Amino acid sequence: MPQNNMTPNFEILHMPPENTNSVLVTYGNEAVIFDAWGNAADWEKLLSSRGLKLRAIYSTHGHGDHIAAAPGLAEKYNVPWYLNNEDEILIPWSNNLLAGFGLPQIEPGYCPATDINAGTIKIFPDVVMEVIESPGHTPGGVMYYFPDFGILITGDTLFRDGFGRYDLPGGDANALWQSISKLYEMNLPDETYVVHGHGVDSTIEILKRTNPYFK
Repeated sequence: MPQNNMTPNFEILHMPPENTNSVLVTYGNEAVIFDAWGNAADWEKLLSSRGLKLRAIYSTHGHGDHIAAAPGLAEKYNVPWYLNNEDEILIPWSNNLLAGFGLPQIEPGYCPATDINAGTIKIFPDVVMEVIESPGHTPGGVMYYFPDFGILITGDTLFRDGFGRYDLPGGDANALWQSISKLYEMNLPDETYVVHGHGVDSTIEILKRTNPYFK
């Protein structure tokens, strides 16, 4: 557990147009964003209104509804944006989705992402995050687990009562089942709070009871 008096605050945000579960994690006046959906300008207003300094952006995968604001924010604040390299190929394809939501396209020459792979990262002093590779929904999907705070961010690998599609570009059903099985076999504590890419949040205990694919 953290050794000082500050603890991180985890907040699920639904930036307009409401679609994706973005997560804002703050630590004092510093912030990181997970799955920066929506318009970068809206995030800029939020950060400014709260007096927050953006430190980094993390994406669970490369679909447009999870990275829409990431390149713009990374460029605006000169901070790293992390996305597994395997998902870079999905960014041009994602522009069709962004257009459907009336959001700006991710144009050629966008601020590039930094590769992220399985391992342990300290996102703030005394705040450690484990990166769990979870291909299947996309080739480079990852999940983020905070063992000291009992929080897991799954992206679209797994939902409260289902799983992410594997019939989109780069999807692989066998890889997805393996990723879900790997998470199940990690045997995380039942009380672990699970934030999914879309829909209602859950816990590991709820997933065991309600999701027939979590096995």
